[in-house]
Amino acid sequence: MKRFLILKILISLVIAFSFSFVPPVFSARLKDIASISGVRDNQLIGYGLVVGLAGTGDDIKNGFTSESLSNMLNRQGIYMRSKTLKSDNVAAVMVTATLPAFAKTGSKIDAIVSSIGDATSLHGGTLLMTPLKGADGQIYAVAQGPIILGGYAFGGANSSAGKNHASAGRVVNGVLVEKELKYDFGQLRSLTLNLLQPDFTTSTRLSDVVNKELGKYVEATQVDAFSIEVKMKETVQADLMHLISRMENLDIPVDSKAMVVMNEKTGTIVMGENVRIATVAVAHGNLSIQIKEDVRVSQPLPFAPNPPKGDLPSKDRKNGTIVAPGGQTVVTKDTTVGVGEEKNQVMVVSKGVTIQDVVKALNAIGVSPRDLITIMQTIKAAGALQAELKII
Repeated sequence: MKRFLILKILISLVIAFSFSFVPPVFSARLKDIASISGVRDNQLIGYGLVVGLAGTGDDIKNGFTSESLSNMLNRQGIYMRSKTLKSDNVAAVMVTATLPAFAKTGSKIDAIVSSIGDATSLHGGTLLMTPLKGADGQIYAVAQGPIILGGYAFGGANSSAGKNHASAGRVVNGVLVEKELKYDFGQLRSLTLNLLQPDFTTSTRLSDVVNKELGKYVEATQVDAFSIEVKMKETVQADLMHLISRMENLDIPVDSKAMVVMNEKTGTIVMGENVRIATVAVAHGNLSIQIKEDVRVSQPLPFAPNPPKGDLPSKDRKNGTIVAPGGQTVVTKDTTVGVGEEKNQVMVVSKGVTIQDVVKALNAIGVSPRDLITIMQTIKAAGALQAELKII
């Protein structure tokens, strides 16, 4: 009986000890993983002119730049309809900006200016007043100001110099908001939270945490993997804005599906912590073929006589060199072909290993990031990779 009691205590200690080393669940603030439905940015776009360029503007012969310049001068009281315009310090551009949520009239934002003509550089230019419209066709902001570039481009007839991209730039704080979007949170009694990465587990945890921490004021209901509806209780007269500030700072345990993201152009590989691989044997060896050509020139001695027209070069049997009759110069090519193949061993990767073990095992057989992309694709094709493979 005493031995049975001791054995029971030991088993309990082992179980408690094992649970004490369970890896912690990753948590993030609600504001970093979800957004409030209806609170969003809005895209703005407009067409304008950039002036003040040092001869790097559009060729005025193209239709839209000439027409735009003429219209702009007409609005200033200068009639130029029947005139021939030859100014090359003007460029037609498209202006884009993002109107943030809760932006008020008079607030300033940045704009991106991009050339749509054949201008070589917008360096030193100034954007003229350009109305920016939303998707509904209404004007929400006006852009104007000097353009800042991250590079330059200058050139002449036979040479040029440049750095980065000079046909697009930014107007910093050059957009004035003229019309604001209305958000009436004072009258709302409910709102919807949308996850940035939809997941049933995360949405369930989010609703549980909100009910646990703020259940006295609100009731959170899981709608689906993407949305959680939060309603204020009828007996509560609290301010919804205050409750939102408390909700967005709650720590939510985040879960995500296993995924491997690979960029074959740059050789970049990113793997999540939930990636698992079944038992699989991996062997990887590179086969390389190198072809090298050497050019040899047989130059005759000074004052050597010219060969007859019908004579051809011959090969010396002793040393294998080319002997040209008379004073003829002969050019020959020697081609060398080499083949090399790596002899890597077969590596067995056990099932259920963590991402750290996967990387360690693959590094043991000496694979590079680009080789690893091919290996992961092959393992996925074999059905041994328990993760989504995404190639960008």
